[in-house]
Amino acid sequence: MSQDQGAASLAGPQELLDAARRALERYQDVTVDDDGSLSFQHAEVPCAVQAVELLEGLVMLSLTCVVAWDVPHDAELAERVATRAGQGLFGTLGLVRTERGADVTLRYAFPAAGLATVPLGTLLMLVVSAASQLRGELLHVMVPGPGEC
Repeated sequence: MSQDQGAASLAGPQELLDAARRALERYQDVTVDDDGSLSFQHAEVPCAVQAVELLEGLVMLSLTCVVAWDVPHDAELAERVATRAGQGLFGTLGLVRTERGADVTLRYAFPAAGLATVPLGTLLMLVVSAASQLRGELLHVMVPGPGEC
């Protein structure tokens, strides 16, 4: 069999979403949405997993975690997000201005075909746990402690 024929036999988007669901269910309660995407929450961080076939044989999983939403947007927040973005190994941090402040997201996309359940779950949870840790860091700084009002 040629490489091209072998590549065509790789898992499609639905198969990768099924594999991601099985991998994540080892750690989280996962919901399969109407469009087939996955959603779950980890330590108050909502996350979603989608799959897209960019071209035949190249299916990507995309994980998006909403780290914080409707937070006050200022230079300090932008600086903290930029600093943290430079420290991360898995994913891209985004800061989006909204009418009510700003939203912070962590996104990670990767070709997942061929990953077994345990390695796939480990990779996904590395990103998810980083998002949860970042949420704690951002909200700890933004919420005044006792006597700091």
